[in-house]
Amino acid sequence: MVEPVSPLGAAWKPGAYPNTAGETGLVLSETRPGSIVQAAAWPGREKTLIDAIKSVTGLALADGAGAGQVDGAKAAFGFAPGKFLAIDQKEGLAAALGAVIDVDTGTVTDLSHGRTALRLAGPKADWVLAKFFALDFSQTTFPLGAGRATSHHDIFAQIQRSGAEQFDLYVFRSFARAFWTALCHASEETGYTVG
Repeated sequence: MVEPVSPLGAAWKPGAYPNTAGETGLVLSETRPGSIVQAAAWPGREKTLIDAIKSVTGLALADGAGAGQVDGAKAAFGFAPGKFLAIDQKEGLAAALGAVIDVDTGTVTDLSHGRTALRLAGPKADWVLAKFFALDFSQTTFPLGAGRATSHHDIFAQIQRSGAEQFDLYVFRSFARAFWTALCHASEETGYTVG
């Protein structure tokens, strides 16, 4: 298998970038999951779609925007009523979901080649993201597994809390380099490591 080329290109510069105090409080990375899939239910078929996602991924979801779950190599969250983003570190999730979600239930769209997955980890991850998005990133309002769909200027982003101090962001591949560069600049105050 040929490793896909990162859309970050020359903007990907591994290493430590400490702040003026010599600290590197964040780790920024590109995660490159094998599958990024959107599943959407027709009206009244949300429960059937949720059950199908669980049968394939093992992740139990509630209907509605924000509900989600993270389990090691897999994650899923609702970003609108009846619409979910599902992620697997392995390839083939779109085909597996397509095999159990029939045309009367909804649609399955493979976004793996159209999205870039970025991760911010560290005690100031929520603080840096708050510079971009008008969201409350506190653990009370944005708990582990929860996801949101929002935008920064014209860059659409889907965000999931994947750890106590960690967020995964999914952005259009064509905007990934510009967003990554902005993310690095926003992290200069805390200091960061790319890796």
